[in-house]
Amino acid sequence: MWTDKQRGIRVSQAELLCTNSCGYYGNPAWQGFCSKCWRERNRKDEAQRQETSQSSDGASLSFYKFEEKKNIEKGSRVNTVRRLFWGGPSPPKHKESTESHSNSMKAFHGLEPGDFTGFLKVLRSPSSQQLQSRCTSFLNTIEAYHHLPVQKQSDLVQDFYQNMAAYFSSLPESQVLQMMEHLEKLIMTRLHKWVFCHDSVDDEQKDLALQRRIRSLNWVTPRMLSVPFPDEITAITKDPYLPAITAIIEMDAKRAPQDKLACVIKCSQHVFEALSTSNSEPANADDFLSGLIYVVLKANPPRLHSNMQYVIRFGLPHSLMAGESGYYFTNLSCAVAFIEKLDGPALNLSQEEFDGYMSSGRAPSGHRGQERHRVAQSTQHILEELKVRQEQLDQGANALKVQLQQWVREVDTKVDEAQLRSTLIQKDLTAQCELAQSGSSLVPGQQQQHHQQQDDDGIKELVQNTHC
Repeated sequence: MWTDKQRGIRVSQAELLCTNSCGYYGNPAWQGFCSKCWRERNRKDEAQRQETSQSSDGASLSFYKFEEKKNIEKGSRVNTVRRLFWGGPSPPKHKESTESHSNSMKAFHGLEPGDFTGFLKVLRSPSSQQLQSRCTSFLNTIEAYHHLPVQKQSDLVQDFYQNMAAYFSSLPESQVLQMMEHLEKLIMTRLHKWVFCHDSVDDEQKDLALQRRIRSLNWVTPRMLSVPFPDEITAITKDPYLPAITAIIEMDAKRAPQDKLACVIKCSQHVFEALSTSNSEPANADDFLSGLIYVVLKANPPRLHSNMQYVIRFGLPHSLMAGESGYYFTNLSCAVAFIEKLDGPALNLSQEEFDGYMSSGRAPSGHRGQERHRVAQSTQHILEELKVRQEQLDQGANALKVQLQQWVREVDTKVDEAQLRSTLIQKDLTAQCELAQSGSSLVPGQQQQHHQQQDDDGIKELVQNTHC
């Protein structure tokens, strides 16, 4: 395991928060602001530009008149959309609850967390007819005006979220968030094909540029990013960050912003799991960001820029400004920004070395060569151990074979002796029977000599037969 503790990638909690010090998470896509402060800043800049255009000199009056006319036309189209949906130039204020509204809220109040199917059933019920009508009208209007710039469409969707949050305000705050997540999934699943990677922006070109950038950095090793691994062999044979890589790739297949965020959360959790198994010390923010950068480089997720912009434009504000999802998404944005600006010093390399690796596209021999050498040494050590064990097994088998042969010889000898005794006993019994039948008149001394002579003759005969 790598023991060096120097981190080339550092980020503090303060750097993740909004530049305006509002307490919410910022994002590099919003120049460090949170979504709320970013929109307020844009509105102020727009108002300031309009004031500047009105106070310009007469020489540029025709140009500013043209710009003013253009802005008026854009604003008129947006106001037209708002009038079609809301019945006025801006979303209406929340009114007091009616009896039907109360009944509808009671039905929504009984839903279980995350029960999107149950939400759809309540939405189709007669008590929710007004809410269903407003959602359908909004969807039809956005689809009819899909040629509007994507930022204008984002503003309309965010206005819709704000109005619907007021519609559910009689529910507890936790249930309001759940209802808004259900509405987001309902609305954006249908609008995905109209607003994702919109023609009014260059998301597609930025996707290709980011993919080429990540592909050109395929030589970056985990050690350069200070990403811990259990050991070098595991880094080659089985990547512990593979589940995180799979999760971030799945993000492109989702349509609702919250589902894409769920993939980011899942990926980040797998990164922490890999860090916990790869390092003896608890993972910190630097380890997490380094691991997330490694995952993005390895995965090279399809349409990563478009997916992130889609979540930024059409996701619920509270999902990005605070909580687990906001923290993980902010870190993902920081990881992408780091990759786009990656240089030699960030990897503890000189700029000449960095440029050389970028131009050749080959991995640094100093690191990967060492890894391959360590793997080769470990493999050779394993082979030598297997060879020694094989020799020990062969020696044991030979010793066992010799022992078995000796046992066989001893058994054969004992069998021969037993057969010999058996034969002698049988002959002696036969001779005794013959003597008993013939009524031999031999005296006892002569009978004993006669038996002894028969035994000697029998043994000699058996010995001669055995040698033969």
